Amino acid sequence: MHFQRMRQLAAVLMVAVLSGGCSIKKIAVNKLGDALASTGATFEGDDDPDLVGDALPFALKLMESLLAESPRHAGLLLATASGFTGYSYAFVGQKAERAFTENLEESNALRGRARRLYLRARTYGMRALEVRYPGFGAALENQQASALARVRKRDVPLLYWTAAAHGLAISASKDDPEMIAQLPVVEAFIQRAMELDEGWNEGALPEFLIDIEGSRTGVKPAEREARIAGYYEQALRLSGARRASLFVSRAENASIPAQNRAEFRQLIERALGIDPGQHPETRLANLLAQRRARWLLGRIDDLFLETSALAAKEN
Repeated sequence: MHFQRMRQLAAVLMVAVLSGGCSIKKIAVNKLGDALASTGATFEGDDDPDLVGDALPFALKLMESLLAESPRHAGLLLATASGFTGYSYAFVGQKAERAFTENLEESNALRGRARRLYLRARTYGMRALEVRYPGFGAALENQQASALARVRKRDVPLLYWTAAAHGLAISASKDDPEMIAQLPVVEAFIQRAMELDEGWNEGALPEFLIDIEGSRTGVKPAEREARIAGYYEQALRLSGARRASLFVSRAENASIPAQNRAEFRQLIERALGIDPGQHPETRLANLLAQRRARWLLGRIDDLFLETSALAAKEN
C-alpha cells in the first residue's frame, strides 16, 4: 500500500473517530475494507512463507471484524474467503499431513481445524456470491445450472475460491459421505469459471480440475489418467510452466496412483527447478508448492512401495 494512500486512509479513520457518525464510520470501514481486499498482491510477492503464515491470522480476524460492520462488502468477503482458504491449506492442512506418521492425535486435530476453516472460507465466498447475485444460494440448491449461469466473468475469482474452500473441506472429510457427495457442486463451479475465463490466474482452473479427477471414485484408471493429462496440458500451456503447483498436482494425482516413480521424480524436479524470484507475482505460491514438493520427495520410498521393495531386493 502506497504511503499517500495510507495517509488518506488514516485521515478518513480519524474523521470517523472524532465525528462518531454512523455514515462516516461506515465510509471509513469500507475504505479500510477496500485497502485490505487489495493486499493479496503484497502477500503473493513475499519471499518468506512463515512470515506470511504468522501474519495472516491477525489480518483475517481484522477482516472479520470489518465485515461485522460492513457485511455486504463483496471485495472484503472475497479476500476473507481466499485468505482463510490459503492459510488453512498451507499452514494447517499440510501441517496435519506431515504430523500423520508421527502423532496421529495431533494430525486429526489439525485436520479437523482445517476442515472448520475451509467451511468458514466457503461461507464467506457464498455470502459474496449472494451479494452479487441475490437469491444465489437458494437457487443453487434447486437449479444449479441456472444459478451458475448468472455469474459473470468479473466473479471468476469468487467461483474459484469458494470452490477451493469447499473442495478442501471435502478432502478433509473423507469419513463423511454427505460431504463427499458434494464434489459435483465443486466441479460445477470450476467448469462455469472455465467457461467464463479459461486462462484466469495462469491455468489455475484446469489445474484445479486435476485435483478433482484425483478425488473422483468409480473411474477406470486409464480414463482418469487421460482426463488428468488433458487438464495438465491445458494448464501447462496457460501457465507457461511457471506454476510449481501444477507439477506437484500431477505428481500426486497421476504418478503416485499409477506408481510411476520415474515420472513422479521428473515432475517434482520440474517444480523445484522453477526460480520463484523470476515471477514475483506468484513467488509465495511457488515457494509453498516447492516446500510440498521437497516433502513429497523425502517420502518417495513410502509413496512407491513396490519399486522400493524391488530396489531393496536387488541390493
